[in-house]
Amino acid sequence: MKTLIISLFFVLISLGAMALEKGIITGKVVEQVGALSIPSAVVAIYLPGSEQPLLTTPTDENGIFKFSNLKPGSYTLKVSYIGFTTLTVNQVVITTEIPEKNLGTLKLSSDQNNLGEVTISADKPVIQFSSDMITYNVEKSILAEGSTASDVLKNVPMVEIDMDGKASISGKRSTRIFIDGKPSDYMTSNIGDLLNVLPSDAIEKIEVMTNPPAKYSGDGEGIINIVMKKGFKIGFGGNAGITAGLQGNTNTNTNASYKSKNYSVNGGAAYNYTIGKNENHNYRENFFTDTTYYHDNYGNSENLGNGGNVRLAFDWDISKAQNLRLSTNFNTNSSTSNSGTDYHYLDEDLIENIDGDLDKRRLRNQSNTSDGNNHNFVFDVDYSIKTDTTGGKLSLGITYNDNQDERQRLLNRDYFLPETFRSSLQENNNEISNNGLNLNADYDKPVFKKRDQIELGIKFNYRKNNNDQLSQNFDYITQQYVINDNLSNEFLYYENIFAGYAAYNLRGKEWSAKAGLRAELTAVNFDLSAEDMYHIDPYLSLFPNFSVNRQFNKKYTVGAAYSVRVNRPRENALNPQINNNDPLNISFGNPDLSPAYVQQVELSFATYGQRWSFTPRLSYSTSKGVIERYRTVFETGISETTYDNIGAYKTYVLILNGNYRPTKTISSNANVSFSQDDYTSSLNSSLSRTGSSLRARFGMSMELPFKTAFEGNVNYANITNAQGRSKGSMTTWMGARKVFMKNKLSARVSINDPFGKRTNFSTNQGTNFIAQNYWASNSSNVTLSLNYRFTRVNKIPPPPKP
Repeated sequence: MKTLIISLFFVLISLGAMALEKGIITGKVVEQVGALSIPSAVVAIYLPGSEQPLLTTPTDENGIFKFSNLKPGSYTLKVSYIGFTTLTVNQVVITTEIPEKNLGTLKLSSDQNNLGEVTISADKPVIQFSSDMITYNVEKSILAEGSTASDVLKNVPMVEIDMDGKASISGKRSTRIFIDGKPSDYMTSNIGDLLNVLPSDAIEKIEVMTNPPAKYSGDGEGIINIVMKKGFKIGFGGNAGITAGLQGNTNTNTNASYKSKNYSVNGGAAYNYTIGKNENHNYRENFFTDTTYYHDNYGNSENLGNGGNVRLAFDWDISKAQNLRLSTNFNTNSSTSNSGTDYHYLDEDLIENIDGDLDKRRLRNQSNTSDGNNHNFVFDVDYSIKTDTTGGKLSLGITYNDNQDERQRLLNRDYFLPETFRSSLQENNNEISNNGLNLNADYDKPVFKKRDQIELGIKFNYRKNNNDQLSQNFDYITQQYVINDNLSNEFLYYENIFAGYAAYNLRGKEWSAKAGLRAELTAVNFDLSAEDMYHIDPYLSLFPNFSVNRQFNKKYTVGAAYSVRVNRPRENALNPQINNNDPLNISFGNPDLSPAYVQQVELSFATYGQRWSFTPRLSYSTSKGVIERYRTVFETGISETTYDNIGAYKTYVLILNGNYRPTKTISSNANVSFSQDDYTSSLNSSLSRTGSSLRARFGMSMELPFKTAFEGNVNYANITNAQGRSKGSMTTWMGARKVFMKNKLSARVSINDPFGKRTNFSTNQGTNFIAQNYWASNSSNVTLSLNYRFTRVNKIPPPPKP
């Protein structure tokens, strides 16, 4: 019996030791210039104060390394390779709660004498700047849970969110939204609806590309790429959370994952309820040869919206060389809005003269009611195979999307003056469907002993958009609705794009260069039920892309880039259906638009220190036949707004990006951009103008004692356009998060615009009018978020790109 007890005692001790020694440290080693993997680099870990390594291991052919069976504690890691500076990573902490530590990508800089050494921190900052991209690491932000993609994008440098929830890159006339490298903005009639329900806990990072490589579509001057989470720890895990605000906004989300050795399944769901209240004041001076008069309008609106998101993914490592991933995403949104506007007519003496010209006197009220429903379904299949042992990889993908959108608007107009005008009731019904199919094949291969890399690919995109608008006016005599043939129309849009690209990455000891060429054959046709079919002959577009970077003294990097992009007119700009929600300001599309090609040149500079980085950038872009919205006012006082290829455009932009980390727990960043825009137009003399724009952002994040974190930012924008200027108020956001119960429960308090609600003041000027518009929203809000992790959800890296 005594022997048995002693044996059991030692067995329990052994099991306890095994349980404690389960720590894992992983990472990938690449070259700083070119980002190519470094095989056979020596990676060693040390105990604090020790000069002898505890363990060493070489990186594999893809630069990956892994240490297993480590005890909880703090370690120092060193990476060395002949011809490169030794890299030291301090304070790599393993705990019983978080036993797995992924250091991500570790970059070695070349060193001919191999005498230097670089020391970095194991943790990535929230924001990272490079010569051609800004990366916002969502996982490092306190917005990582209990928020939406729209909330996160509002905090990303160089990203602007307009009143409709549309995201764009500062200084870029058009911006594309991608998810995991695939276009997503054209999969839905309103990208803002998708971003409002996409939960932040499903997002790994957001990449802002100012000079997209040849692999990406040539459409748009810049790309915002939302990278979703893909790999989780072996086992089962997940989290659930809820967010509520004083304005009544709420958000709930949950996700779960299971990973075995060869496959993983993960999914999640989210629900979002929003309340938006806006007020506006429009003032327009109309001046003609023999008269001057004014329109003075006041309005307000309330928007209630709710939406849900469900996502599911299956990832299967068929073999060491093959991987298959299936994923699906379903979003649904519904909204109800009510708005009212009072319209006033003022004579040339700024008096609301009810005895003036009968043809111009206006005093009326309009109330609008709108209901909408939107459903979006996306299904992805991605397959990859390693074609050889040197890093060659073939990736195949297919994406299908289906979007259905229904909008019903009721416009009720009551006229007080002139008395001859009768009240009217108009009902507009829009049924919009958007279907698409994307196919892609991409091949990457390192060459010359992995010094350089070749990228090849072909893609096919098909889209069909159907916008069926039925407009009816109520007949008060018959008490029935009568179809308005002038406003009712069906617009069918078809687009096919065949694309191929090739790129070559070349690198030296302290320099790198990349050249690419993308070709796109575009076929577009669209049909109006009231008119003939428009058929545009297929046209071939070439998009060269070139960049070069040079490093000096291991402290400075200078780069230059050139690319050609295109702004294609899409269905919203082409569709001539008339929008008369405001009968004084009607709008419609232009089916005669042509694509506008843009040439972009960019010069960049970067310098880094142990605690700071500074990456200024100077860019120049020019375009002929640029597509812009512009307004024309007639003597009746009615204005028409449409799109046209107004003329030539060029802009100069200076961007200053900086990051400073005074301590290991505090990080600050700033982004300021100045731009000078020059329009030259023969279409309308008012469109030939020069203007300047200013955009600025400052942010800070801190890790505080007692497992508390703080994050905040301030934004400002003053932007010019073809006919005027838009000046926004200074917007602010701040939040604090604290974790409890061994990091299982987290609580976050966020404050939006505590110093005043968000406002925007814009001016618009033509040859015979000056318009001013003031807009304000109820953006001031305080929200509380609670999130619970029912098991650990520690990421491991997905299969690395060779």
